[in-house]
Amino acid sequence: MSSAKPPRKKLVAPQRAQTKQKPATRKAPARKRKPARAPRRGNPVTRFFRAALSFLWRIIWGVAWRGAAMVGLILALATFYFYSTLPPLADMLDDRAQGSVTMMDRHGEVFAWRGETFGGVITASTVSPHLKNAIVATEDRRFYRHFGVSPRGIAGAIRANLSEGRGAFSGAGGSTITQQVAKLLCLGVPYDPETWESEADYESDCRRGTLWRKIKELPYAFALEAKFSKNDILTIYMNRAFLGAGARGFEAAAQRYFSRSANEVGPAEGAMLAGLLVAPSYYAPTRNLERAQQRAAVVVELMHDQGYLDAHEYAEARDHPATLSERAEEQQGIAFADWLMLESPAYLARETTEDVIMRTTFDPRLQAATETAVSEVFANKVRDGSEAEVAVVVMSADGAVRAMVGGREAQVGGFNRAVQAVRQTGSAFKPFLFAAALENGFQPFDIVEDAPLTINTPGSGPWSPRNYDGEFRGFVTMSEALAESLNTPAVRISEAMGRDRVREVANAFGLRSDLAEGPALALGASESNLLDMTAAYAGILNGGSAVRAYGIEELKLLGDSTPLFGVSSGIGERVISETSAQMLTWMMSRVLEDGTGRRARLPERQAAGKTGTTQAARDAWFIGFTADYVAGVWMGNDDNTPLTGVTGGGLPAEIWHETMLRVHENLPIRPLPMTAPERPRQVEEPRAPAPQQPRTAPLDDAIRGILGTLFGGN
Repeated sequence: MSSAKPPRKKLVAPQRAQTKQKPATRKAPARKRKPARAPRRGNPVTRFFRAALSFLWRIIWGVAWRGAAMVGLILALATFYFYSTLPPLADMLDDRAQGSVTMMDRHGEVFAWRGETFGGVITASTVSPHLKNAIVATEDRRFYRHFGVSPRGIAGAIRANLSEGRGAFSGAGGSTITQQVAKLLCLGVPYDPETWESEADYESDCRRGTLWRKIKELPYAFALEAKFSKNDILTIYMNRAFLGAGARGFEAAAQRYFSRSANEVGPAEGAMLAGLLVAPSYYAPTRNLERAQQRAAVVVELMHDQGYLDAHEYAEARDHPATLSERAEEQQGIAFADWLMLESPAYLARETTEDVIMRTTFDPRLQAATETAVSEVFANKVRDGSEAEVAVVVMSADGAVRAMVGGREAQVGGFNRAVQAVRQTGSAFKPFLFAAALENGFQPFDIVEDAPLTINTPGSGPWSPRNYDGEFRGFVTMSEALAESLNTPAVRISEAMGRDRVREVANAFGLRSDLAEGPALALGASESNLLDMTAAYAGILNGGSAVRAYGIEELKLLGDSTPLFGVSSGIGERVISETSAQMLTWMMSRVLEDGTGRRARLPERQAAGKTGTTQAARDAWFIGFTADYVAGVWMGNDDNTPLTGVTGGGLPAEIWHETMLRVHENLPIRPLPMTAPERPRQVEEPRAPAPQQPRTAPLDDAIRGILGTLFGGN
């Protein structure tokens, strides 16, 4: 039986009702849900420290920006304050508390300076561009680009200081030129003599590189930059900088070292001047030219690297470094200038607040002659290693000092033995004893005994003078006693006349130190310096009048035409008659011809003088003169120990001889103003000659009686 399957239904998708749909309305965008917070990770301790650091940072940041704002405000206020106190530019170029002394020789040429010399105002617009570029290249290469302070320079300086084991602000400072100007101006603090012991102490404090001073420099530097142009700041720097050898400012330094204006120097000279800024005294070319040239070579290299010198200028400056001018190289008259500073009133020399001009008696030719003579004798006739010192003075008959050597090594402010060494004079004193004798009636050919002598001095006991060689010559003339520098005849004459008379004459000739009271007065037991002794001998040369040594002919203030004072001669009152002076000159000429001063004798030129050697040869002297000049020489040790093998008739006489030969070059020969006495006639016996007895010239009867009574003289 079959059964039929029902028919399959056709699968058809149900048809959607065809209904009219409304336009869809725009729904507001759904809010973006925050992602669910991740579950906290880490332990509670970590979370605590994170939170603490975050809180701390917020505090630090808040304090920092507020602090920075406060510092900025304080800096701005400080800058404004300094800005308001800055004086005009012209008042900032020369603010020296003390002035300077400029000394000119007898021909009107400058030969020495003392104090801090200001050569005159220069400006950045008129100064030599080579000098200007050298300063910028070596001191502050970014000078025209920064605003007064260079953070890069300061950081580099701190790093260099720390790497070399110094303090952060010790050594290199990284200061810009503007900051250095702030130092030179001492941050506006003026010099007060009641606060500071000296201007040097004041400036030293101004240059201290402490952290606090560095901080104060910032607003001052900003104020300078705000008030002045870069060229104005450079102008202040060039006029205020100290550059060694007493030169304040580049104009003074250029004049001092090169004898030309800072407006005219070339690349090599500009480099040497700029090189002084780092250490003025150390690199001063007058102190060590080679060292100054080495420093200048570094500056020349910097100028070339920074484009200030082309290849040709660079090669020229490198291969031909700057040298000192002839005047600066000689450095003549150091002892002479020091003497004038000591002798002049303090308010016109050492403590002057003005710039002083002195026209002096100094003669550079004679100074060179003297220095050459001393050098030659010490080089050829003094043993190596000797510490013996020397002093020499050359003057005219009226006391005008022409040359002075104060020691073997000339040094400004050093010990000047021609003036400051007060020593026993020895037999160099004897001409004043014989001057008194001639004035009191003695004659050159009068006879006096050279024999043992003992004098009892109250309080001192017996005293017996002896001659240098220990020998006695019997009866001698006064002229022979002086020529051979015999001691016992000198004492006999002194005692016969009276010591007071000898002392009176010596004082009148200018030997005013405390003269010995005992009989040793006649032998130069008193002390004096070489300058006074030489001036006293000048009194003999000029005819018997006292002489005061002088070195200033005229003194005035810079810019004034009227001198404050002047001196034309040092001749004073008459001490002995002209006849006595000329007779004494003849007696002293015999010292060189026949006596102890033979080594000083000058060929074809008359000269007179006297040797002197003190006890144990601690001092050796030779002082003498020609018709033109008087010269004195002293030798000795600074510690007053005895000399070895030196007497007044030895090395001092040779130095005098060499000095006078050079001093008198090309001078006409003039005779000495002297009178040769008449020799007493010898009485001839009619019978065979017997042993000749010494004869006496006609002495004053009273004096002859005293001599006979006291000393047994005939």
